Amino acid sequence: MEKSNNNTLELVVKQGQPTLVPPAEETDKGLYFLSNLDQNIAVTVRTIYCFKSDERGNEDAVEVIKDALAKVLVHYYPAAGRLTISSEGKLIIDCSGEGAVFVEAEANCSIEEIGDNTKPDPVTLGKLVYDIPGAKNILEIPPVVAQVTKFNCGGFVLGLGMNHCMFDGIAAMEFINSWGETARGLPLKVPPFLDRNILKARIPPSIQFPHLEFAEIEDISCSTELYKEEMHYRSFCFTPEKLNQIKLKADENATQKKSTTFEALSAFVWRARSQSLKLNPDQKTKLLFAVDGRTRFDPLLPEGYSGNGIVLTNSICSAGELVENPLSFTVRLVQEAVKMVDDSYMRSAIDYFEVTRARPSLSATLLVTTWSRLSFHTTDFGWGEPLLSGPVALPEKEVILFLSHGKDRKSINVLLGLPASAMKIFEELMQI
Repeated sequence: MEKSNNNTLELVVKQGQPTLVPPAEETDKGLYFLSNLDQNIAVTVRTIYCFKSDERGNEDAVEVIKDALAKVLVHYYPAAGRLTISSEGKLIIDCSGEGAVFVEAEANCSIEEIGDNTKPDPVTLGKLVYDIPGAKNILEIPPVVAQVTKFNCGGFVLGLGMNHCMFDGIAAMEFINSWGETARGLPLKVPPFLDRNILKARIPPSIQFPHLEFAEIEDISCSTELYKEEMHYRSFCFTPEKLNQIKLKADENATQKKSTTFEALSAFVWRARSQSLKLNPDQKTKLLFAVDGRTRFDPLLPEGYSGNGIVLTNSICSAGELVENPLSFTVRLVQEAVKMVDDSYMRSAIDYFEVTRARPSLSATLLVTTWSRLSFHTTDFGWGEPLLSGPVALPEKEVILFLSHGKDRKSINVLLGLPASAMKIFEELMQI
């Protein structure tokens, strides 16, 4: 590590030349269908997994992980292809078998010196994930990009850039865990179900809901001005005790059923963020979040479904109503948004995209992404579970991330970025 001007340590990573890792055996070629749920969120998600074992050094880490990647891509062969545009103007995978991009790298310090990765740090952590140089759009970025960085303490970091159109959180977790099982010489616990045609739009399409998740809301609060300030990123830890306090508050004067942790925490941060941004009382504000549809589709999605099985739901309310009413009011809005998601709503959302090609709008919106139920911390390539795992950066300024935290994963870390003056208010509102 080298000292930079502000006395913090700067991570220096020396990356080798990228190579391609094709599937270890011949796989199917041709075009591979992506559903309308895959089309919605075609962004690269960058994550890191830090490993260090007392029993095993990092000498063979690159070889083991690279070899296992080639083998696991036989099962997940579309991930070795390339994104292209179909004759219908939609994203599709060309199963060319070219392979995932793989980079070997070395860092100048011990793994402990990376510091606190409980909050996204795109500058430091970004060095641990390989970026395709000069890529102008997602079509120029392979769906899976991996970097293994060896540290001089015997530890290593696996940094991944994976396109969300290939995997949602659950599918990504199953892919990475399958890769780990392959590295340990084990059969796949959950083999992937690859056929995404089961989520094709209906003929003719049938839109039965207004789908306000796509609605563009006018910003009457001049928030764009506020966002010209320096952005501050913070992570707030909610222990089980704190979470219980919020749930008690959420259920005060409530006429609805008792709130879940997700409902209470989402309501709490939606309200606090609206206050922090000093939104005009008449400003409409939208809460967006994903609901896992795997158990809500009829019939259920098959086990190991490897695409996006999540559907975005929403609630829209004026900032004044959020702030003036008790927390139970906001919780009820969140509960109604969850309840809305059933088979007919999800099929309608698929058909809505088919007809409109609209993507969800983030204007005057808070998008809550919850990773707290994903077991990325169980990934094991033969060096035990990761010491740390998490995102490199928040994808958009409108996104708040929920991550499980602590030994027993019972705490939740809330990660977000806000303009400096708004973050100051948000921090005060978090003191409960």
